[in-house]
Amino acid sequence: MGATKTEIFTDQQNRMADLAKAFAHPARVAILQLLAQKKACVCGDIVDELPLAQATVSQHLKELKRIGIIQGSIDPPRVCYCINEPVWEEARQVFGEVLDSFVNQKSCC
Repeated sequence: MGATKTEIFTDQQNRMADLAKAFAHPARVAILQLLAQKKACVCGDIVDELPLAQATVSQHLKELKRIGIIQGSIDPPRVCYCINEPVWEEARQVFGEVLDSFVNQKSCC
């Protein structure tokens, strides 16, 4: 199988798909819920809160940071992560628009 052919979709569609990846795994959802609840978090705290290995949590944090929905500050030996509020708002708005576009639509089935 070849490339994913993301170039045939709009930038907006690709961005929405990228944002959806943040919520596409239960571990990432749990991390986002934890960060939203605490407003800020140290990586070690996340590992203590979730039944996952440090390497697994780090992998999910890396993906969330790549998407931009979280941000981190490095103060060795700690790395603190928090919700990136402008990107969180972007996701809320994008998904809200799509979900709202189907409100009050007559079902085809």
